[in-house]
Amino acid sequence: MYGFEAMTFNIHGGYLEAIVRGHRSSLLTAADYNNLCQCESLDDIKMHLSATEYGPYLQNEPSPLHTTTIVEKCTLKLVDEYKHMLCQATEPLSTFLEYITYGHMIDNVVLIVTGTLHERDVHELLDKCHPLGMFDSIATLAVATNMRELYRLVLVDTPLAPYFSECITSEDLDDMNIEIMRNTLYKAYLEDFNRFCQTLGGATAEIMSDLLAFEADRRAVNITINSIGTELTRDDRRKLYSNFGLLYPYGHEELAICEDIEQVRGVMEKYPPYQSIFAKVSYGESQLLDNAFYVEEVKRLCLAFEQQFHYAVFFAYIRLREQEIRNLMWISECVAQNQKSRVHDSVVFIF
Repeated sequence: MYGFEAMTFNIHGGYLEAIVRGHRSSLLTAADYNNLCQCESLDDIKMHLSATEYGPYLQNEPSPLHTTTIVEKCTLKLVDEYKHMLCQATEPLSTFLEYITYGHMIDNVVLIVTGTLHERDVHELLDKCHPLGMFDSIATLAVATNMRELYRLVLVDTPLAPYFSECITSEDLDDMNIEIMRNTLYKAYLEDFNRFCQTLGGATAEIMSDLLAFEADRRAVNITINSIGTELTRDDRRKLYSNFGLLYPYGHEELAICEDIEQVRGVMEKYPPYQSIFAKVSYGESQLLDNAFYVEEVKRLCLAFEQQFHYAVFFAYIRLREQEIRNLMWISECVAQNQKSRVHDSVVFIF
């Protein structure tokens, strides 16, 4: 019952909520980012990060450093924190935490299948997979040639199995089919995660419905923009949109018939929460749209910490830490490639 979580939440969730709020306080601040942006080399970045919680993960790395090493070690810290929380969690929090990783599982499946299609080495692809999305049979994805085999041989025993019901066809896997598969899986995943959060009720349902609706709307916009000029029909495009969110259902109807980014802008400006996002993006600068969405997402994730006795803080923390790793990757790449003039372009300040 909403408003009464305080009576029972701390019995099972109090310790972990305290842990995740402690982790949140260790996120890099605007001052940290300003210092990182002044760095002249990757070793300078390592030296600055040694004073943060990333220090123990980077301290034994020899010079010369690579951007991939920094990202890998920072991701390892996130994975260690996640595994600790998952080990300590009881139901229904443990299931909630597992749901957070399903998106990474989908990305890993798509990465392996796409890489295999282009005859890349499986071990090289496995190294690029996100550690939060790994599962036992992931290496055998390379043997599948169509969706049906992919499901029957590999994915039937994974948490993604229920999401494949809409994807199973006998068509051979090609780049177009793989991208449709990714978006169909994400649609099923987001809808399932949203239903699960609604069963939890209370502040968790309220906050997560807002965060997941934003994710669903962002994916709808990205699908629309990426499918402009392709052979994807309007009906196929509409099928890839999630059946919830602020844009559902009327916004989806309008997005499905958009034929250029200015029409997408016209649709989105009818929805006040998204007006500010598109106002920041100049005409013809669709590449800045992702960054504008990230900025809005970070604002919403930070607001999740303003309430207590709910599970959305775990989702928010994982997402904020992933955004921090994206920031560090961008800064490291700019420093490594001597493009310091662009270093502020894609950094999203969290605090």
